[in-house]
Amino acid sequence: MDITRFEEAKGYQAPLHFGCHSLRLQGVEASSADFAWVGLSHFLPGGGCEMSATPAAKIYVVIQGELCIELGDGTKHRLGLNDSCHIPAGEERSVLNETNSPASMVVVMPPPPVSGEGPA
Repeated sequence: MDITRFEEAKGYQAPLHFGCHSLRLQGVEASSADFAWVGLSHFLPGGGCEMSATPAAKIYVVIQGELCIELGDGTKHRLGLNDSCHIPAGEERSVLNETNSPASMVVVMPPPPVSGEGPA
């Protein structure tokens, strides 16, 4: 069993994110979990993630505040406390904290591919 104590979780820079601090809770360098990694992202008011897509699917769970998830087609969804969503691989999305309070969400994704394996 691998335990990551919150006080010991290491920060990481998520690509295309702004006004955001992210912590790796499990997987990648945080533990031996090889089927997924789990991160915790804290978004300041006005913080978010630029419109982009990833080759892997992801799950978001909002655990504090409210976040607006916009899809590539312009559809917007507001997620509040304990709301969650699944974003399929390749689907464009952006994230924005449009409120005056901080917001936090848990992110779950498959691990990045090992060099030479190809996309996840």
